Amino acid sequence: MAEAIDSKIKNYKTAPFDSRFPNTNQTRNCFQNYLDYHRCNKALSSKDMDTTPCDWYQRVYKSICPSGWVNGWDEGIDNGSFAGRV
Repeated sequence: MAEAIDSKIKNYKTAPFDSRFPNTNQTRNCFQNYLDYHRCNKALSSKDMDTTPCDWYQRVYKSICPSGWVNGWDEGIDNGSFAGRV
């Protein structure tokens, strides 16, 4: 299974269609993938498991989200003032 995930990550080019976000505006898609990445990392790290599957969410949010938003959210997580539940 890990091999399948690794091959998907290596062949990744852009964010695939997500039926949860069918509209043109991808703001929620961006934010949800950002949250999913950090939740995935937190969950797998707490169990001492490999966090490689979380890289998928990171690549998706980096291809969709403006870098200014991501930098602001990262600063919010570091400061403890991030609005989302991570």
